[in-house]
Amino acid sequence: MTGCTCSDDVAGLERRTLRILLAVNATMFVAEVVVGWVAESTALIADSVDMLADAAVYGIALYAVRKSGSTQQSAARVSGVLQVLLGLGVLAEAFRRALFGSDPISQLMIGVGCVALIANLICLWLISMHRTGGAHMRASWIFSKNDVIANTGVIIAGVLVMILGSRTPDLVVGSIVAVVVVRGGMQIWRVADSA
Repeated sequence: MTGCTCSDDVAGLERRTLRILLAVNATMFVAEVVVGWVAESTALIADSVDMLADAAVYGIALYAVRKSGSTQQSAARVSGVLQVLLGLGVLAEAFRRALFGSDPISQLMIGVGCVALIANLICLWLISMHRTGGAHMRASWIFSKNDVIANTGVIIAGVLVMILGSRTPDLVVGSIVAVVVVRGGMQIWRVADSA
């Protein structure tokens, strides 16, 4: 007998999945924030901040694997607070750009949005196997679902910027993504409190 228990196997699978999710989201954060800044895209910057929040959440969840239920709940709460704060920061940036202007580059928005969507669909598939686990894994599932929605919004905004020749779709989608980020953080608080 090896002494390995079913919970050890689950924790190992969770840890492996979270490491992959952390790597993907950290990489996409860097790519999106750089391109978002160059492209003057509020939507891409909002999505990059969402990726940063996700990377932090996956890091916190990775810490919580094999910890007590109360530690997992605390990890989920910290994740929720972080997501709400980052979302509010993006709303402030969208307001700043609305006042002082921006000239988003639609082709960069669409291209990076498509890459981010593919990355997040892979993440969603990976985390779907753990979505009924502890609070830290359920929080990760919520983040991944929100990411797919946000990426789709960035692509749509890029298309509308191209068609309309206006920055308004970028600002609107950036603000919506920020609201989705805040809403996701609040959902995570509820998941943590109900666990």
